[in-house]
Amino acid sequence: MTKPADVAKKQVRDEKSADTLTLQALLELQRAAFLRDGIPDAQTRIDRIVRLQALLLDNAEELAEALAADFGSRPRELSIAADIAGCMVDLAHQKKHVTKWMETSTPGKVLARAGFRQEVRHDPKGVVGIMGPWNFPLNLTIVPAGSAFAAGNRVLIRPSSVTAKTTAVLAKHAPRYFDLEELAVLTSAHGGGSDFAKLKVDHMFFTGSPEVGASVATEAAKNLVPVTLELGGKNPVVVDIDADIAKAATRIADARLVNGGQVCLCPDYVWVPEAKLGEFTDRVLARWRTNLPSIKDNPQYTSTINEKNFSRIVDLIDDAESLGATKHQVIPAGEKLPDADARKIPPTLLTGVKAGMKIEEDEVFGPVLTVYPYRELDEAITHITSHPHPLTMYWHGDRNERFYKLADSTQSGSINGNDFAINMFGPDLPFGGVGKSGMGGYHGKYGFDTFSHTRAVAFSTLKVAVSEMMSAPFTAKDTKNTNMQLKLWKFFNNRARKKLGHK
Repeated sequence: MTKPADVAKKQVRDEKSADTLTLQALLELQRAAFLRDGIPDAQTRIDRIVRLQALLLDNAEELAEALAADFGSRPRELSIAADIAGCMVDLAHQKKHVTKWMETSTPGKVLARAGFRQEVRHDPKGVVGIMGPWNFPLNLTIVPAGSAFAAGNRVLIRPSSVTAKTTAVLAKHAPRYFDLEELAVLTSAHGGGSDFAKLKVDHMFFTGSPEVGASVATEAAKNLVPVTLELGGKNPVVVDIDADIAKAATRIADARLVNGGQVCLCPDYVWVPEAKLGEFTDRVLARWRTNLPSIKDNPQYTSTINEKNFSRIVDLIDDAESLGATKHQVIPAGEKLPDADARKIPPTLLTGVKAGMKIEEDEVFGPVLTVYPYRELDEAITHITSHPHPLTMYWHGDRNERFYKLADSTQSGSINGNDFAINMFGPDLPFGGVGKSGMGGYHGKYGFDTFSHTRAVAFSTLKVAVSEMMSAPFTAKDTKNTNMQLKLWKFFNNRARKKLGHK
């Protein structure tokens, strides 16, 4: 297997970097290489995934430093766990199983006995474009890139311009591991994300907000490029009447502050049994006070990514309070928060939120949690279903009849029970949204399928040609055969209708 050190010697052709070529030139370079080399074998795909892992692992400290610089304050532990080590499980799964996934399958055994040979190939699409977000700029580009490599594609990555320092580190080191014909990391030197969205790649993969996702899908549609959209939404939490309220409050409080609340899977609002509302809010606030004796100069409290988002979140809080909501904030003694210079917003809990407040509709993507009381579960269900489908939904309690009522009555990309984002653990579950929270999915085999074209192959050994049977002249015998088919299918349909009680 090729080692990264060997790649550095053999793959940087004419010392060209991605920045010396236009977007279109890079696309044409990769497409020409794909057509020239043909479908890669399993060893080549595994080798590319190994090098993708090495790109992150060899440069982990520099990447973590860049992430902290981009955010202003972001703990190294979070960056390593989520953006570097967090990629490895799925990439390892791709390596382990890609040889099996590539195999041509042979369905249609009944038709095979009749004289038809049917196969399904799993072919690469060609060149895949991946547009990444700023909140986890490595994980949410590298994991789909690994899936695209497993499926046999070439990859163009366009990380978010918001995390420019992280992108610069990735772009600087990528040529040591990959030829531009295999993978290219693009920067703002190639224009904005809207320029990338216009590329006529063979599949476009986007992670980000629903608003930008709609724009990407519009541009892709002009070129009939298939898209996978991994978007966000206001993720609801429902706490069951029999749930351990102390445990639920603690876990929800922690989950809301992961990455400063800037996670597409963070809980956004919580429905709590009315009788336990006071206890729940008290315990959430107590948890935040215990964990955060300081905030402004605390490097373990992730800053809001930029001034625009800082102002947007503060405005959401102020709007809700001005319209009658009650604001509860955890502000350590001696600190003045929110702090615009450090872009630190104190953990905030809102009660009394009602329709007409901006926070009722807008995804917060920050350290703010809205809490609603309920008497009957139907109140929570009605609220959830009156809003766009979220990326995930949280339930705290047992897998009882109330849980199944919630699950059966709503739609979401996933459901997580009693903990945060555990649908991301392991490669055996699909990750993706529904409706406004996205379309398509990836992780594990689902990622391989997303970036593959399932291609049907059929051969006939029949002495009679289908084309002859379906072309003029049609004889009395043909009429008899079609009438017989119609009569037979009517018989089966009538029998099914009778079983269902149809008249």
